[in-house]
Amino acid sequence: MKKLALILSLLASCSAWAQGNIEAGKAKSVTCAACHGADGNSQLAIYPSIAGQHAKYIEKQLKDFKLGMTSGGKQGRVDPVMGGMAMPLSEQDMADLAAYYASVPLAPNSTPENVVEQGKILYTAGDAERGLTACIACHGPRGNGTELSGFPKISGQGAEYIKAQLEKFRDGSRANDMNAMMRDVAKILTDEDIDTLSKYVGGLH
Repeated sequence: MKKLALILSLLASCSAWAQGNIEAGKAKSVTCAACHGADGNSQLAIYPSIAGQHAKYIEKQLKDFKLGMTSGGKQGRVDPVMGGMAMPLSEQDMADLAAYYASVPLAPNSTPENVVEQGKILYTAGDAERGLTACIACHGPRGNGTELSGFPKISGQGAEYIKAQLEKFRDGSRANDMNAMMRDVAKILTDEDIDTLSKYVGGLH
């Protein structure tokens, strides 16, 4: 009986997570457009494109930004701008926004020719000598991640944003990754590795 109750509870939790409304999210996305673009495809390299991103991941980040503010930076994800944007959002608002952006196509991006060779090695094979895990293990061959596991889509992102996040994971200023997996990977990365990978993932479609 206890097992049945647990299963029903988990199902209810999953169902609650997926109840975002696309049209409601579109209406609520107006304030997001300044940084993320009118359709979630950012025109500013420092901000991520969130079009086509997994809904579960978007929702988690919004919750983490809000938690970063309410915990005084002790938990969640700390960012003064996004923290301020997330503070007034209800869980329904977050679910609606996540559903909307997940429904919008991601604009194509490209990989500079000069990083293809080294980027492919790092992304698909890592570096066994340094204990560097390959990015493909979590983010997949085309950088699409997986919804259920919570690994984000990184293909199509601007190099400047990816670089900033890898540096934050490396220095620990971003710490909302699952089981510290990204921090463990990033602390092994050199500046050159980060520069190469941040440019390489843009064209992974």
